[in-house]
Formats: sequence, C-alpha cells, structure tokens
Amino acid sequence: MADIHDFQADSLDGKPVDLAQYRGKVVLIVNTASACGYTPQYQGLETLYRRYREQGLVVLGFPCNQFGAQEPGTNTEIGAFCEKNFGVTFPLFARIDVNGSNTHPLFQQLKQAAPGILGTKAIKWNFTKFLVRRDGTVFARYASASKPQKLVTDIEKLLAE
Repeated sequence: MADIHDFQADSLDGKPVDLAQYRGKVVLIVNTASACGYTPQYQGLETLYRRYREQGLVVLGFPCNQFGAQEPGTNTEIGAFCEKNFGVTFPLFARIDVNGSNTHPLFQQLKQAAPGILGTKAIKWNFTKFLVRRDGTVFARYASASKPQKLVTDIEKLLAE
C-alpha cells in the first residue's frame, strides 16, 4: 500500500511539491476553507505547527471548495487570506477536490487508509484532519469539529516514536 510520500501536489503558486520531502516528519493533513464555520481552526493549526515543528511536525493545508462553496478564491487569494487573518506559515497547497471523480490521489489514499464513521470513505466537510506517522502511514482521522488542540496527545505520541 502506498504512503503519503508517494504523492505530489501543487503548491499555491502552482509548482509541484513532492511529498517525499516530509519523510521522517509527523504530518497533519487538513482540507481547509476560508469561509467556513471551522475556518478559525487555522489559528489552532498554526499554533500546533509553531509549537511542534522543531520536533518534526508539519501541517499541510489543502483548500477545497466542495463543501458549500466555502473556498471560492484563487490560490493567491487563499494564501493572502490565511496569512493576513491567521498568520499561517505552514505549507498550503493549490485548491483540490477531496471527494468525487476528481479526488486528488493523496486524499484517495488517506480516505482508504482511515475511513470515517461507519467505514465511510467520503469526507463530510472542511477541516477533516489526517495525522500521519513519520513513515508516511496514516495514524488517525479526525472530524471537522475536532479542534486542533485536541490532537496534542496523539501528536506528542507520534513525535516521541
């Protein structure tokens, strides 16, 4: 089975990013949106990133416009919004689909490795989170309502491994 290091995704400026560069890191992958009730989680995600990045955590944000059209902006607008409103410094990627026929291959893998409630593969809403071990395999999936600070125990566990 593939792990996250086998995939590429485009950065906000359209350049391909090989996720193999995150080998050896604990990775928190989140589908994000700028006009969602959960958008304030950007602040919590940034707090986690700043608190644990020196220990090997990286947060990766993947904007998605599939839920209530809550991410309608261009990649440039998305980046500016996140930086201005939440001081985001963790890597953000170009807008993608996380469900349907155009699902990004990374999210196909994540959903296969960590199904949701009752085994559903679909992502229900923005800010679904996947915590990934240093070897690139999925440790856990968290619902949109799970605030970033609720992941601290799991993040610390993976960082200590």
